[in-house]
Amino acid sequence: MKKKIIIILFFLIFNQAQSIETKIIHKIQDEIITNIDIKYEFKYLLALNKSLNELDKEKILNIANESIVREKIKKIEVTKNFKEIKLDEGYSDLLLKNIYSKLNLKSINEFEVYLKNYDLTINYIKTKIAIDALWNELIIKNYSSKISINEAKIKKEILKNSKKQSKEYQLSEIIFDVTNKKEVENKYNEVVKSINEIGFANSAATYSFSESAKIGGDIGWINENSLNNNIKKNINGLKVGAFTKPIILSNGILVLKLTNIRNSETNIDIENELKKAINYERNRQLNQYSKIFYNKIKKNLNFNG
Repeated sequence: MKKKIIIILFFLIFNQAQSIETKIIHKIQDEIITNIDIKYEFKYLLALNKSLNELDKEKILNIANESIVREKIKKIEVTKNFKEIKLDEGYSDLLLKNIYSKLNLKSINEFEVYLKNYDLTINYIKTKIAIDALWNELIIKNYSSKISINEAKIKKEILKNSKKQSKEYQLSEIIFDVTNKKEVENKYNEVVKSINEIGFANSAATYSFSESAKIGGDIGWINENSLNNNIKKNINGLKVGAFTKPIILSNGILVLKLTNIRNSETNIDIENELKKAINYERNRQLNQYSKIFYNKIKKNLNFNG
């Protein structure tokens, strides 16, 4: 049935007629998702992750459908806790810059021109990043007390490497969940098969529940001192282009791809590296709690479609 719905959506969305009839596909509480919403989510995901063009349209529609459902569920909770879905202008501009920089664009004006190719606007993007940012505020509010970071241990590791050349890794991630440990190998094998068939970036968009899924799992350059021992151990020895065995987290399974390696400056800024290491570990843990919170919210919503 689901496959038939997606096929119908395909023809509704990519019909060449000038007007497309609006169809309600999902209803979540008082929020609705139409075929038009999915159409624009489709374009949004393609704009952020060009590698999706390698997939057939039906596959991308499935990804877009799941993506917009997640966003609507987040929006419902955000609306309960904030007066409006809006960010401080400076913060919003910073988040926009993070997005267009990853697309190798140099300014907001270039980004605006780029978006026109996908029939999207800056205001559309601002609304989406506002929902994500306010959702993240809720996660911090609800779970920051549960975050456990051994700053002394991290600083000791940084100091140990401060006077010698250290490595930086360019990484991408896929974080998927399983209901029990017995499923780990089967799900990992499924993800590996997908990686071999459609590539890591497209598999991240398909399987990963991390926010980085929208940009093909890319998490950029990370200094080795910012990584905990478990992750570092799994990356050491990897060849560029390879990916790790499943790394078991408290609320999911992590697979990391090593895209590139470079040597960092010999004399590092210890305080700056400490700050980056703490932020990385904090964000990693918050991402896990985000999934817990999302599942809790979704379970208590009326979902039709």
